[in-house]
Amino acid sequence: MPYLIPPRTPLTPEQVERGFDYLLALQMGGGAAVAGRAEADPGLAFVLLRLAEDIVWPATAVDGEAELSADSFALDEVGCVLLSALRDWARDSPTTAVPGIARSIIRFTVNVIPDPDHADTADTLEAMRDEHLVLAHAVHPVPGAHR
Repeated sequence: MPYLIPPRTPLTPEQVERGFDYLLALQMGGGAAVAGRAEADPGLAFVLLRLAEDIVWPATAVDGEAELSADSFALDEVGCVLLSALRDWARDSPTTAVPGIARSIIRFTVNVIPDPDHADTADTLEAMRDEHLVLAHAVHPVPGAHR
């Protein structure tokens, strides 16, 4: 059963910043650097789940234009399983899901989508944050700003 991501509006710039701030703090400072944030920000599990979908799905989904193989479908299924588990966790226990989803994103970034231009995972996360912010600002422009 495929993991279905319904059509949705991209995260707002503020949500992107919150999510990546948490990821970067965890990556660079460990659990102590993010202690208490999940309790203080009940929407953080949703934000991190959306970021996980935006990061994991494009890297694992079957590409209809690529040469298909059994490995293509296995990777697709692994992405589906991971995202389904993260979705269930976020739904059932948002506070405990936050560090788990964040660690999953970081581990996925390290092991599946390392960026040759950014040897440090924090640099890769910052580059992804910048890409997500561009999209977020395009969809959610600041009122009164000129385009």
